[in-house]
Amino acid sequence: MEFHPEVNHTDRGTEMLRNFVFEICAARKNWDHSRLVATIVESIRKQAEGSRAICALSGGVDSTVAAVLVHRAIGDRLTNVFVDNGLLRRNEFKDTLELLRARLGLNVKGSILPRFLNALKSVVDPEEKRKKIGAEFISVFAEEARTIARSRKGSR
Repeated sequence: MEFHPEVNHTDRGTEMLRNFVFEICAARKNWDHSRLVATIVESIRKQAEGSRAICALSGGVDSTVAAVLVHRAIGDRLTNVFVDNGLLRRNEFKDTLELLRARLGLNVKGSILPRFLNALKSVVDPEEKRKKIGAEFISVFAEEARTIARSRKGSR
């Protein structure tokens, strides 16, 4: 059985989470969302100090939020890379790229790479598949970072 109090269709889910956080954990509500975002963006801006950055963007919530925050801090000095690894749903790559570019205004390089599926040929064990996919992503983003660095040097 799965239980997801954070989703909209769970009756009283928000109430359960609120009770857990504030009553059971005794957390205090002493933060302001808008101030938190501004603080994070300013911290990123200071850390980046005029540098360029690359973001491995999966299209999921976590990496998208990270990309938006970094984009707010450093703008077009951020290059996001979204990879179609061959395991996405039909049209998901195209639709996600459109969302990231048009609606969120992110600078996103989209790459379609059949090498992921090639790396999984004959692999049966789920843990081995996970490791191979992870290693392939690391390789892809290292290559992208080198490409971006070379293009940056050439434009000076």
